[in-house]
Amino acid sequence: MATRSYEAYSSGTRNRSILNFTKAKGSKPCKRLTYGKISRNGRNNAGIITSRHRGGAHKRLYREIDFRRNNFNIAGRVAGIEYDPNRNASICLVNYTDGERRYILHARGVKIGDVVTSSPNASISAGNTLPLTKMPLGTTIHNIELKSGRGGQLVRAAGAVAKIVAKEGRLATLRLPSSEIRLVPQDCLASVGRVGNIDINSKGLGKAGSKRWLGKRPKVRGSAMNPVDHPHGGGEGRTPIGRKKPATPWGHAALGKRSRRNKCSNPLILRRRRGL
Repeated sequence: MATRSYEAYSSGTRNRSILNFTKAKGSKPCKRLTYGKISRNGRNNAGIITSRHRGGAHKRLYREIDFRRNNFNIAGRVAGIEYDPNRNASICLVNYTDGERRYILHARGVKIGDVVTSSPNASISAGNTLPLTKMPLGTTIHNIELKSGRGGQLVRAAGAVAKIVAKEGRLATLRLPSSEIRLVPQDCLASVGRVGNIDINSKGLGKAGSKRWLGKRPKVRGSAMNPVDHPHGGGEGRTPIGRKKPATPWGHAALGKRSRRNKCSNPLILRRRRGL
């Protein structure tokens, strides 16, 4: 999906570019698959901010996405490709032959009118969903399950893609977008192809207000604060942080400290992602 640049006829349109949705056509959001989304603005039940730099945002409808793809052996035709404000990937509205309608993640190359299927005997084409046992080595996949029947949890962002590297016993070895190499049970489902909307990173916001529309409030550097507000604060002019390592506002180590605590799946990770 290409980007469309603005002319600099105001400060907000200078360096602003948005995604061109001429190819993403479809009707209005399906009412049966949408419901209102309540924004918490980073606050808890007492109204106290517990997550900084969150708040505002445009009002949104949540589209219910079918990550499980458990409508097996039933062909579905892509009726529309739509924008989803809750994720950076586009979504497809699929009409199945049994009368059911579902939203799925848009795979690159899938067009309106194409047929997608979720079946162990489905062809290796973009948008179809199969178990890892039925996919040859080197297949590019997305929306990968970690446990059979739970639904896709890995590789769901725009432009993301994973690859099947090896198979041995009941486990398949995958190379994830983060360069992590991980073992996944072969009975888990995955969708073929790459997630669409690969030009998402070439989008230019143009002004600070665009960030507020996305629900992100301003951030202030710790080195610009007073010592009472941040460990990096204080000093005359632009001074270093005065510490061996960066710290969070609460004094904990930041920028590089490992935070992973899931010991159960550690044996399944053959190589950690970069920097860890």
